Amino acid sequence: ATVILLRRGGKHVERGLQVLLVRRNPEARFMPGVWVFPGGAVDPGDGDGEPAHRAAAVRELTEEAGIEIPADELVAYSRWITPRAVPIRFDTRFYLALAPAHSPPRPDGSETVDAGWFEPQAALDAHHAGELPLVFPTIKHLESLVGYANAAEALDAARRREVKAVEPEIVGEGDERRIVLPDELP
Repeated sequence: ATVILLRRGGKHVERGLQVLLVRRNPEARFMPGVWVFPGGAVDPGDGDGEPAHRAAAVRELTEEAGIEIPADELVAYSRWITPRAVPIRFDTRFYLALAPAHSPPRPDGSETVDAGWFEPQAALDAHHAGELPLVFPTIKHLESLVGYANAAEALDAARRREVKAVEPEIVGEGDERRIVLPDELP
């Protein structure tokens, strides 16, 4: 379960939509050094079903970024399933949530080594310039948020959104291999 944490503009701060990204430890076995939304696996103690995913999402946000939010503030946004060709598969729920006021992220120094607030388009631009390593699901989620002017607008749209499972596919051979979404298939 993963939290796409949104930051609001303050009383004296006018800003567009910003999201929290954390940088995974470059020494990690899984996705070393890339910038992602805070998240991780459901633990046995989290329970079952949707409540377990929500519990995992808020626990991982606290562990990886030092920010606490109640599970009932999460708004379901998407569900992604790893392509069939990948040996280790994940079924991940993504949630939007609003960051509490005055809650600077604090990376844990173990799983995450840096954190920051990014406007979605600025993060994508930095990625395309080779300055911010991102993975496919993070890129696609950032792209989906580019059109929103602020956190309230994104959350309102998410509350009306029907969440369907997305299972990207790997197409092509060798150096021509790429990941595509089902609606991008030829």
